[in-house]
Amino acid sequence: MSSNESNHPAELGPTAVTARIRALLDEAGVTYRYVEHEPTRTCEASAEARGETTSVGGKAIVLKVGDVFRLCVLRAAQQINSNRVRRHFKVSRARFATRDELAELTGLVPGSVPPFGEPILPLPNTLDRGFLDNDRIAFNAGSLRCSIVMPLDRYLELAEPEIFDYAKGD
Repeated sequence: MSSNESNHPAELGPTAVTARIRALLDEAGVTYRYVEHEPTRTCEASAEARGETTSVGGKAIVLKVGDVFRLCVLRAAQQINSNRVRRHFKVSRARFATRDELAELTGLVPGSVPPFGEPILPLPNTLDRGFLDNDRIAFNAGSLRCSIVMPLDRYLELAEPEIFDYAKGD
C-alpha cells in the first residue's frame, strides 16, 4: 500500500472512484456518455437505464485467483468459467471476492465495480475475448447510480486488460 493512503479506493469511496474514471477519460480526450440514473441492482436494469443492450454492458467481477485478487470483465449477460481462469493463471483455486473483501479492496459494493484496474482500482485487469465483438462498453462507474458508455478501442487503450477466453459458453 502506498504511503498516500487517501488515494486508495477503499478510502475514497464510490463518488471519488467515479470522479477518477471521468478524470482519466477527460485527460485522455475520450468521448463518452455519462448517465445518472436510479440505483440499478441487475445487469438488465443497468442496461435499460443506459438505453443500451446487455451485450455491450461490461460486468466487472473481482475474483481471488490463487493468492491474487483480479478484475474479470465480461459481457453483462454472461458468467465466468472459473476453470478457464484457473487454467490460464496456472492455479488450483479461484473464488469470488466476498462483499467485505470487495469493500476493502475497492471501497465499492457489488454491481458498482468499474472495468478498470490500475490506476483506478488496485487490481490486475482481464477482459473476456468475446467482448472484442463490441464497438463500445457500458458500465457502472463506481456507483449503482452512475454509468459510462465509451468506445471499446479507447477502453482497451486505457485499461490495458489481459485478454483471454473465460466466459461460459464461448
